[in-house]
Amino acid sequence: MRRGRGHLPGPPQQGYGFPPQGENPYAQQPAYPPQPPTVPQYQVGPGGSGPGPAPKKKLTLLIAAAVAAALVLGGVGYVAFSGEDKDPKPVAQQPTDAKPSGSPSVDKGDGNGAGGGQQADLNAGRKQGEDKVLWLKTTKIDGPGMGVDAAGQWVVGDTVVKSIWKNLTGYSVTDGKEKWTLPFPALICSVARQATADGRTVVMYRDGEGENTSCTQLRVVDLRTGKEVWSKTVPSEGLFDIFTSPTLSMIGDTVTVSRGGTASAFKISNGDKLFANPLGDGCNPDSYEADNGRMIALATCSDEDSTAEVHGIDPVTGAKGWAYRLPAKFKVTSIYSVNPTVIDIGNEQTKQRSIVVLGPDGKQTATLESADGLAVGCGDTGLFRSLVTCPSAVVDANTLYLPTAAGSGKSNEIVAFDLTSGKRKWRVPAGDKRTLTPLKALDGRLIAYRKAEEEQGGEVLSVPADGGTPTAVLRHPSGPAAPIERTFTLPKLDYVDGRFFISSTHLRAQGQDEKLLMVFGK
Repeated sequence: MRRGRGHLPGPPQQGYGFPPQGENPYAQQPAYPPQPPTVPQYQVGPGGSGPGPAPKKKLTLLIAAAVAAALVLGGVGYVAFSGEDKDPKPVAQQPTDAKPSGSPSVDKGDGNGAGGGQQADLNAGRKQGEDKVLWLKTTKIDGPGMGVDAAGQWVVGDTVVKSIWKNLTGYSVTDGKEKWTLPFPALICSVARQATADGRTVVMYRDGEGENTSCTQLRVVDLRTGKEVWSKTVPSEGLFDIFTSPTLSMIGDTVTVSRGGTASAFKISNGDKLFANPLGDGCNPDSYEADNGRMIALATCSDEDSTAEVHGIDPVTGAKGWAYRLPAKFKVTSIYSVNPTVIDIGNEQTKQRSIVVLGPDGKQTATLESADGLAVGCGDTGLFRSLVTCPSAVVDANTLYLPTAAGSGKSNEIVAFDLTSGKRKWRVPAGDKRTLTPLKALDGRLIAYRKAEEEQGGEVLSVPADGGTPTAVLRHPSGPAAPIERTFTLPKLDYVDGRFFISSTHLRAQGQDEKLLMVFGK
């Protein structure tokens, strides 16, 4: 075994605090905005009729009311946005034994909204050069008081799939028509973000209804057909194996289930158990994460300092190939990339932190320049560190792309880092009061999303590898579509085959229509 002990990260950077509080507008923004109690059942003119321009706040509310009314009158009901940005703080989502008065009701219309009635034209008033809303999907659920999760989104071929409370539902990417729905016996409690080459993914659901249930049920689903491949109960690995909030990661034919300091792995093809977190030299894996052909584990050692390590893992056997030992009292707080391995580490006591790069043998090869201003820290630094790769971090070849933090009414930028030297390569600003987030690397270029504003649609941008002038590959329409696009909170984002997908990851489930999934294209 090769052990990459690694050098100290630094000097470690001071003054950022610990744990790092990320301000990524998509991974960390406040959730669940306030909504109007009812949808107005009359037509409202968006521009106002009084003399002179309306105050901005009032105008925003009028536009919101107009769109809500138009969507309701057109059969699309929409109440998931308001004219203010003062969102309440996220609320911890705990199991509940509340009895829902109904099951999820996803529309089965023509893909243009709830119920298939005539829809208000979301492309009305498009400006020259703007592209289209292809379709908007809404759903009405009467569920538990704390709402329901809708965390999963996968685009597989001609189908986009959403997880919604106790269902997976597949829609046609072209027109939004429902293709299939797969119900689950209890609420879905964890989803893998990846899918296999043949369109399979892994989902976990609870072992019953009510408070005293656990997230132990594992199911593999064919996303193309909506059929179950297999289901099984994940066996306990010991007395203190707690299935509260497992995380799933997939690589090849392996899926790992990491939870509460324990982890195990299974074959995606048939459910056979591959390994559980092995007893090694006193440094046992807490959780596994995989991406881009590599698997790593976060481990805690049984020494007096509970020293942390990162391990390179064989995804078939679970064997440790290398180990990188963090400096004393440091922990991994975020993962920005698995291959190459880029991690954020920090010391809670001294408030030091660094972003370090590990080579294929686990040895530290670089430390990123000052992370001042970066929207970093999307991980859980608590006792159970089942971390997943930050969704707003993108790696391509030897470059890491991270967004800077964006506050209310403030703009941000994307920063590119050279992973060999750790130095900044370039910055691309979002523009006045705009927000950029990286999406993916595609054909040697960075694909990024510029968030919509109240009266301006979002954009999908292509940024050259050298940081040159971005070009818009999609310009989303202004008019009634922009305030809807703008108010997706904690959204799941993707750009596939020329289409942009944005979906809700949590629904209030109060018996009113809510936006679920919006798709843009040419």
